[in-house]
Amino acid sequence: MSKRPDREELKKEISKRGLAMTADEADKLAGYVDRLPTPLEFHLFDTMWSEHCSYKSSKSVLKTLPTDSPGVVIGPGEDAGVVSFCHQDGKEWDLVVAHESHNHPSQVLPVEGAATGIGGIVRDVYCMGARVTGSMDLLRFGDPQGKKGETTRGIVRGVVEGIWKYGNALGVPNMGGDTEFHPGYDDNCLVNVVAFGVVPHDRIVHSFVPEQAHKEPYVLILTGKPTDSTGFGGATFASADLDGELGMGSVQVADPFLKRVLSEANQAVLDMLFEKEVEFGFKDLGAGGIACVTSELAAHGGLGIDVDLDAVPVSVKNLPPEVIACSETQERYGLAVPATVIDDVLNIYNEKFELPRLFPNCRAAVIGKFTSKPMYNVVCRGENAAETPINYITEGVVYEREELPIENEIVEPDSRPCNPSVDLVKILTSVSGCSREHIWSYYDSEVQGVTRLRPGEADSCVSVPIEGSRVGLAVSGDGNPWYGELDPFLGGAHAVGEAVRNVVATGATPICATDCLNFGNPEDPKAFWQFKQAVAGISEGCNTLGFSGGDFPLPIVSGNVSFYNQSIGGKAIPPSPIVAVFGKIHDHRKATDIVLRKEGNLILLIGTRKDELGGSIFYRTCLNHHGGTVPVFKGALEKKMADWVLSTIHDGKAFSVHDISIGGLAVAGAEMALASGKLGIEFSLDSNPVTLFSETPGYLMEVDGRFIEDITLPEFVSVAGKVCNKSSVSGNGWFVNLEALRKEWSDKLASIVWREEGV
Repeated sequence: MSKRPDREELKKEISKRGLAMTADEADKLAGYVDRLPTPLEFHLFDTMWSEHCSYKSSKSVLKTLPTDSPGVVIGPGEDAGVVSFCHQDGKEWDLVVAHESHNHPSQVLPVEGAATGIGGIVRDVYCMGARVTGSMDLLRFGDPQGKKGETTRGIVRGVVEGIWKYGNALGVPNMGGDTEFHPGYDDNCLVNVVAFGVVPHDRIVHSFVPEQAHKEPYVLILTGKPTDSTGFGGATFASADLDGELGMGSVQVADPFLKRVLSEANQAVLDMLFEKEVEFGFKDLGAGGIACVTSELAAHGGLGIDVDLDAVPVSVKNLPPEVIACSETQERYGLAVPATVIDDVLNIYNEKFELPRLFPNCRAAVIGKFTSKPMYNVVCRGENAAETPINYITEGVVYEREELPIENEIVEPDSRPCNPSVDLVKILTSVSGCSREHIWSYYDSEVQGVTRLRPGEADSCVSVPIEGSRVGLAVSGDGNPWYGELDPFLGGAHAVGEAVRNVVATGATPICATDCLNFGNPEDPKAFWQFKQAVAGISEGCNTLGFSGGDFPLPIVSGNVSFYNQSIGGKAIPPSPIVAVFGKIHDHRKATDIVLRKEGNLILLIGTRKDELGGSIFYRTCLNHHGGTVPVFKGALEKKMADWVLSTIHDGKAFSVHDISIGGLAVAGAEMALASGKLGIEFSLDSNPVTLFSETPGYLMEVDGRFIEDITLPEFVSVAGKVCNKSSVSGNGWFVNLEALRKEWSDKLASIVWREEGV
């Protein structure tokens, strides 16, 4: 056995192998094994101790998020979160949700990066035993008309192509999401992905070896695509500053058609195991590949494992052990089962579903045995490739990062001229304010036949995930980078607030949330302060917007942290906390959209307008001003407004509802009119920027005029106007013909991003 190396020798190994670990971390590893680590051990710990896998900078901060509430079945910690959803035909059903990022790969190879992002998040939901019923994409791009516009336009087209090519072929409906443009993403796009599905409560699958493995022999079966070198170093690539010239080899290659077959095969295997009443563990292979799935399944079950890399199906001969173990080849799963069912499992994959005929060397194979001694042992070509106590791998490292507050001076514009007839047109035909329909048009939102409200038809998409049930699921995701860069706390709080409003506007009661926290380098005290502030904002939002009664919060049940979103030059993205909220509608037929119904109906304004236009699209587009006072987050008021909106919808009194956010009341009204054919809105409010363009949270609601005769409106509700018989939006002294504007609003994004390049 070799002697323990000194720091200089370790530094040379780090450099030679292109590792992201620090010299201190390498020294800690050498101390664990008391010798020079093997190549596999270097790469294994480099992966498992990366930010992407270990959350070493964020772990302590994430503990401040509310994760428990009535209805939470499984919170953060497994592949996906699980919450109670409904009962149908005597069976209890749960909702499974997951939220991840695939930012760095999508910047370097947009098509492949975005596609594998979808593949990974769908696998996370499958692995909990669920049938996946939807996905959603929350995208952030640079300025397509800015200094790096040509690059940005190519990335947008590539990301959208990767999403639709993979998602449509996979057969999972895409529920849209949202897309924002900001020059701060010129060097680092964000591709945040969400997936969700349903599972019978008694068929939930866990991502660890069961207790029974302490009493009888259990093995690890690897199934799916043969392992190759794609994605090698992917987790560490996602945990370092982005350099456009590096990392292409760390991007995985997706195969949605193989994924569909594997999904059916997996379901057949799970059905067999449940029928035999066999306890098992199941986990997809994502970051860290075989090394991650084997060590985590064993460690979380309190066991060790012996792994034989020679038994791993590969597509390339003589791969080094560190590549076989740590490659992130897509479309693979790990299954921990008792030795008594090995033949049954292999027969389903290899014979019934004929995996070897689908792809060269694609098959299921036994590659490991779980052991009572908590050691991680790996053999390759007859030699020990790794030998270490397993808890060293999964315990990770923890850093208490320094933070340095950023003092953002609030600067308002010198004057605020406002011509609504001109300003509203500017906003609606800007990149930030135009329709996202061109993006959604690529996605298949109706496969499986479960979708009830598609992207663009309402504030959130609505589906009916359980056959025969009337219970609907509403889902929306949000995050405003313009708020985040001015005040990261408010950026986090309003991400929760807007996602909640979007779900509530369809008549759904929020039941859980997920988050994806996208920031710069956590070693930069300013960036880490931004991260902590945003998490505090999300906590504030969730703690004040719980709908389970009492003081229970809206629980965060799944999520992801994505650091190092910056170029090699150190230019970081705006602080970007992105939140998805999931809501339950007891009868999907009562879900409300944004389409106006009848001339003469009243338009109610829920939420008083305030002079807080900081970060607003009005300031940016019409005044070329990027500062100002960001809207204050008033959680208690948001909750009161949401409760009143929900009760009005449930009483059947609301015909259409739209939340007020980007663009304020004027844009919200215009969007309702644009969705409504020949109908529009006549506002009766003062024509000034605060009234029309302040993005103070609120709602617009269409009701019958007789509605207000029988009730006393809350103090935060007022009559704002009425529905008219013209496709327009107007007010005191101003008028915008939306029929003349409709095509430009709808086609603007295509004309800028797609047609300028002749595609």
